[in-house]
Amino acid sequence: MKANVGGMDKVLRIVGGLVLLSLVYFLRSGDALWWWGLLGLIPLGTGLMGYCMLYTLLGINTCPTK
Repeated sequence: MKANVGGMDKVLRIVGGLVLLSLVYFLRSGDALWWWGLLGLIPLGTGLMGYCMLYTLLGINTCPTK
C-alpha cells in the first residue's frame, strides 16, 4: 500500500470523518439515520492511513512524496 492521500486532503478526511461520527452520538435516540454517522469511519480511516483504494482505482494521488 503506497500512500496516495496527503496534505489538506488528509486533514479534510479526518475532520469530515469525525463530524460524521459525531452524528452517531447526536442522532442515536430513535432516529433511523444515526447509522449514517458510522460512514465517518471510512474518511477517518483513509485520512489516518494516508491510503484510499478509490484513489488507486481512479489514478489520483494527492501525496507529495513519490
